[in-house]
Amino acid sequence: MKSAAVVNFAPEKGAVELRDIECPEIGPEDVLLEVANVGVCGSDLHQWTADHSWPVNYPVVLGHEFGGNIVEVGSAVEGWQKGDRVVSETAAIIDQRNPMTRRGLYNLDPTRKGFGYGVDGAMTRYVRVPSRILHSVPDTLPFEYACLTEPCCVAYNAVVRNARIEPGDRVVVLGPGTIGILCAAMARLCGAEVALVGLEADRRRLEIAQQHFGCEGIVSNPAEWARTRDGLGCDGVIDAAGASATLKIAIDIVRPAGWISKVGWGPQPLGFNLDPLVQKNVTLQGSFSHNWPIWERVLALLTSGQLNVKPIIGGVWPLDQWHEAFEKMHHGEVVKSVLKPV
Repeated sequence: MKSAAVVNFAPEKGAVELRDIECPEIGPEDVLLEVANVGVCGSDLHQWTADHSWPVNYPVVLGHEFGGNIVEVGSAVEGWQKGDRVVSETAAIIDQRNPMTRRGLYNLDPTRKGFGYGVDGAMTRYVRVPSRILHSVPDTLPFEYACLTEPCCVAYNAVVRNARIEPGDRVVVLGPGTIGILCAAMARLCGAEVALVGLEADRRRLEIAQQHFGCEGIVSNPAEWARTRDGLGCDGVIDAAGASATLKIAIDIVRPAGWISKVGWGPQPLGFNLDPLVQKNVTLQGSFSHNWPIWERVLALLTSGQLNVKPIIGGVWPLDQWHEAFEKMHHGEVVKSVLKPV
């Protein structure tokens, strides 16, 4: 049985197309998931435009933000059955013997391979998923929201686990993409005053963050907002843009003994002096991916309504209209595109 899939087939720009693929065969510890919804991530766009900085196993089905119903269960799987509503983490392949995995930090296992670049992802009807990375989705949480658990977990890790926000802190988030907006929303949940910073072309995204998440939207320079209280700078900065220029801004606007949580990717060399980071005694913290307890916390937030992802969803497209969904997100017309394979 074949199904249509959005396949990234080569490292050249635009090397993505709809292809028919065979239904995957599952192993004893896997489940076969019928995908209900899959979110389009910035990394999917980067592979489409060929400006990514990570290795890809071509050809590969894109998509790592997904949820759906179990339709087949491996012989050794316990605790899951056909019909269960689930979302999946991204760590499709890990080394159980790796020291990081043994600490529960399998997201930091250097041999880890994820859906959509290392193994076939979920922009298709059926996807094979190891049962160890499944999480139950309550009936009250629609899949078009639940499929965004993954980017919410990225934000949770960057803001809650890898920063040190206290209620009343003043926090600047650089970059109003999906992750930036979700980081801003998480920082607000932690009790911070938040400014989200973007460019002139980002005004619509900044308005969404301001209207729905209570953030201050700033175009261009956040220095005045950051230094409003005592002139020393904001308590922390979340760099969700990834370019070298944004890290330089972060170092400039953060207060002495403050912190920077860097979650945005950017392959460009820095090209500036890091001495101010030393002089100000600032903590620079990288933040990558997520693990089991973060997923459980985020699902609780989504289910309770404390975290509402509806405002960032610009539309739901059938799989055969993937190109339009990619284009609208790539050009900033929507914050997040969601595909519906079935």
